[in-house]
Amino acid sequence: MNLLTPPEGRSIDVVCVGMAIVDVLAHAEDAFLDTHAMIKGSMELIDTERALSVYADMPPAIEVSGGSAANTAAGVASFGGSVAFVGKVADDELGAVFAHDIRAAGVSFDIEPLAGAEAAAGTARCLILVTPDAQRTMNTYLGVAASLRPIDIDAALIASAKVLYIEGYLWDDPGAKDVIRAAIGAAHAAGTRVAFTLSDGFCVDRHRAEFLDLIAGDVDILFANESEICSLYETTEFDVAVSNVVGHVAVACLTRSEHGSIILTADGERITIPAVATTPVDTTGAGDLYAAGLLTGWTTGRTLAEAGRMGSLAAAEVISHLGARPQHPLAELWKEHA
Repeated sequence: MNLLTPPEGRSIDVVCVGMAIVDVLAHAEDAFLDTHAMIKGSMELIDTERALSVYADMPPAIEVSGGSAANTAAGVASFGGSVAFVGKVADDELGAVFAHDIRAAGVSFDIEPLAGAEAAAGTARCLILVTPDAQRTMNTYLGVAASLRPIDIDAALIASAKVLYIEGYLWDDPGAKDVIRAAIGAAHAAGTRVAFTLSDGFCVDRHRAEFLDLIAGDVDILFANESEICSLYETTEFDVAVSNVVGHVAVACLTRSEHGSIILTADGERITIPAVATTPVDTTGAGDLYAAGLLTGWTTGRTLAEAGRMGSLAAAEVISHLGARPQHPLAELWKEHA
């Protein structure tokens, strides 16, 4: 089996597994972060009390459906790819918003919302503060998003896909680790490729040893930004991290903000992808949409270089406005850009 090419004869391009979250976004000054002891650019898991406290102090905000893997799914659909999302919401107002938005984006989302006592924690929400430098600082209340369990993994769905894409944030929930293992097991059994994103440098810090084992043994395509890959290998030198990741996966996609990205293959190929020029407004979702472009390109038979350019275009579009979902059809932008 050639891991550098997608499997043939599949009806779905990508199945994404992750946290179903509604983003609450607001512009804020650095002083707001200092007042609430937030680390700029980080993602912190918060409890109900802190969620209520931060939300009460936030400036005027907008609500948009989010979640890392869900954003990627929406991006794949915007490019015209076939995609499904696996995640949990509650039978509440935010859950209805999330389900409507992701289906309207063209993503298959078939898991029933939790109701009754199981839904008491509510649909997850992420309180995002966007500072004037376009950095986003995320405060995530997981609610029922962390309630995914192996029984929610449909082996037949994964077997029908070319690639399974999993977000690293799931690893923050002990029960969700079993979900990842179940999904990867189903993918391996079916010959479906496995893609994984490190999600966040602080997430890597929490789970470094487990991520290293996962990447070395189960992942075909790895996504990470510069800080995440350096955190994984405990180095401040990007070139050192690059040397370490080569050979651990078939394809490593490493993003570097305005410096573009680098795609590395296990057979030694190194592809440099330039960033697409834009004026950053909100960097939320940049990595998610980069993954969407690359996976759509790769699963539809394009070269890694072309797929990387699709990822770069999608990332540029999403950082040009508030929110982590594309506002313009990416398929149309690609036609104009290609």
